[in-house]
Formats: sequence, C-alpha cells, structure tokens
Amino acid sequence: MRDEPVTRQTTILFYSIGTKMKISDTSSQDIALSPANGRKKILILSAVVALLLLAWVTVPAVQRWSQAQQSVSAERLRFAEVVRGDFVRDVTVQGRIVAAVSPTLFASQGGTITFSVDAGDTVAEGQVLATIDSPELQNQLLQERSRLMSLQIEYDRQRIANQQEVLENTRAFDSATISLKAAQRELDRSQQAIEVGAITAVDYERARDNLETAQVMHKHAALDTELDNERLEFELQTRQLAVEQQALLVSDLTRQVDELSIVSPASGIVGNLLVDQKTSVTRNQAVLSVVDLSAFEIEVQVPENYVSDLALGMLAEVRAGSQLQRATLVAVSPEIVDNQVSARLRFDEPVPDGLRQNQRLSTRILLEEKLDVLMVQRGQFLESGSGRLAYRVINNMAYRTPIVIGATSLASVEILDGLTVGDTIIVSGTDAFDDADTVMINN
Repeated sequence: MRDEPVTRQTTILFYSIGTKMKISDTSSQDIALSPANGRKKILILSAVVALLLLAWVTVPAVQRWSQAQQSVSAERLRFAEVVRGDFVRDVTVQGRIVAAVSPTLFASQGGTITFSVDAGDTVAEGQVLATIDSPELQNQLLQERSRLMSLQIEYDRQRIANQQEVLENTRAFDSATISLKAAQRELDRSQQAIEVGAITAVDYERARDNLETAQVMHKHAALDTELDNERLEFELQTRQLAVEQQALLVSDLTRQVDELSIVSPASGIVGNLLVDQKTSVTRNQAVLSVVDLSAFEIEVQVPENYVSDLALGMLAEVRAGSQLQRATLVAVSPEIVDNQVSARLRFDEPVPDGLRQNQRLSTRILLEEKLDVLMVQRGQFLESGSGRLAYRVINNMAYRTPIVIGATSLASVEILDGLTVGDTIIVSGTDAFDDADTVMINN
C-alpha cells in the first residue's frame, strides 16, 4: 500500500542484433486504497457490539415488563427478608401501679368518729388511726361484766355448797358402813353364843335381821351418795356454763369496744378520709383507706383478642425508667369491659424504689416462645392478603405467592409454608396491586 498512487510507464529498450522492443511495467495491476476504510469497519463493529449489549440488557427488562400486570414505585413499598430465628409472641400494654394491699377500713359501730391522722400521713401497722365514741356499747360492756362477776360468785357458792353436801353424803355412807360392820360382828357373836346355848334362837334371829337391815341401809346409802354427787356435779356444771356464756358475751363486747379504735392493718400511708372529722357514722360505713407501699402490683388492660392466650404464671417484663423488672401474671379478670380485660402482674424481684401509686409503666407479656422457626417482619400485607398471600420479590419483580402463617406477634410472623430462608417479600400494604400475579417494581 502506498500513500500516493503513482502511474508511470517505463520503456526498456533492448538492443539485440540491431532490433528494438517495447515491454510494459506492473502499474496496471496496482490498486489505490483509501485510509478511511479501516476506520469505518471499526465503527461498524463497535456499533454491533453496543447493539448486542443493549439487547442483552433491555430484552429481560422488556420481557419482565411484558409479563407484569402492575407497576409500582419501590419508594412506596417496604421489604423484609425471611429469616430463621427464635420467635417470641408477646403483647405490649401500658400498666398502672396499684397497691397489692390497699384495705378500706369501716366503722364497726355507730357513733362519733375522731381521726388521729390526716390523708397522706405515714403510719405503722397497729397504729391507732381513729376512734369512735359509742356510750351505749361501752355501758353495755360494763353491765355484762357486772353480770359475769355475779355469775362467777354464784358458781363459787354452788361449788362450796356441793362440797358440803358431798361431805354429808360421805358421812352418811360411812355411818351405814360402820352399822353394817357392827351388825356383822353381832351376828358372829350370836352364832357362837347359840352354839353353846348362851342365847335363845329369838336373839339369834334378831341379830340376823339387824345384819340384813344394815346391809340394806348401806346399799341405799351408797346409791344415794352416787346420785346426789351426780346432781351436785350437774348443778355446778350448769353454773359453770352460765359463767362461760357470760364470759363469751363480755369478750365479744370487749372486742367491739376495742374495735371502736380503728388501727392500721399494714404499714404505709393513709389514703383518703371518707368522712369528715367529728361526724356521726353508722355501722359498717367506710371511713378511710390505707395504702401499703411495700407491696405493689401492676394492673394492665389487655385487648380482648389476646384473652384466650392469657394464662396465670406467664412471664412479663416491666420497664420502670431505665430498669427492666421481671414479673408474673397472677390474676385475670373474667369480665371484658370496653373490649379489654383487666389483669394483674406481680414483681418477681424486690419492688424498685421510687414507684408511686397509679404510676404508668410499659409492660410486655410473653405469650409464647418458639426456637429456630421461619419468620418475617410483620406488616400490612397480613391484612391485605388475609394472611394467605405474599408478594415475593425476585429481580425487581414481585410474584404473588400463597403462604401459610402460624403464630403472630407485634413484630414478627411465623411462616409455616410458601417461603424459604433468604426470600424477600413486600411487607407493606398490597391493596393497590389488585391481586395481580406479577408486579414490576420501579426503582
């Protein structure tokens, strides 16, 4: 190849033996080449390669676009990955601190009340909080005490009289015994005398009659003594029962008089004074309350859809400030009010310092715990697909996929079938998809 084509004619003359001949050169076989042809081929090859690359990139996108029934922007969606881990089903509710021991005290008798404390005062167990003036009850107690003393004196008198009669009965019995022995000795002498002829048969028979009479008298004396002693014991027991009955009456009246002084059943603070100072109260009327600050519980209101899952003994976590305390579910109300059920939690550990009555705390009740299960973040897709459908994302395409869910919590959903570990699904609402089988996601 030459930069410039050259055309020339060369005449070569051969002289041979005086003859002249003309021979042509190779200029007629040369071809003139343009320098732009090589550059044009390179451009054409580059264009073909670019078209192939464009087709390789755009054809799948076009295919996906042709398959998609809907198209949505990724900014409007939330995605989550299916993972395997420990599933904890819980319910988080607001709790309210209440005193486990907060008794309301009542007036035991009617009368005029006098308070010794004010609302909010700190009191100790057994401290007198108020007294009720009831002259009628106090006078009745004095009368019954006097009657008890009278009955006690009558009982002592009867006891002494019984001892005297027992002594007389013993004397009579002893006399009959002596008479019987004397009659027996007289009969023995008469037996010996009649054998030697010292007495007549009449005297002997008289001695025998005297012995029989003594025996009868001794027998009746023994029976009379036994019966009379039983009678005396019965009379003394009757007097004793009367004394005991009166003592019980006096004891009960004493208790009622003592209850005129209202004492604190626990250490804590005085709640509310339910009546005014120096006012007249009736029997069984509420007068004040006491709050035991050493025993707190947490009252929570749980939505009714969790009621069937609640069971006594369930563990819970209570956050009090920066502290996380463990608690146990100890009571569940059988009644549902305003779509909620009331429950009580009790601290497993010592009650944290600084808690106050009616203080609000964040409470988490652990309903269920499963280890190593397939789960995904909970989202609006549960409501959109009624818990049976999810959209699985593959290469910016979302495919409608049937799923089977298990337990649900506030944060996660257990997946039983339809998805595997590593799958990405749309967890936001999918109502805008109109149940499309495939949805294209635009970045």
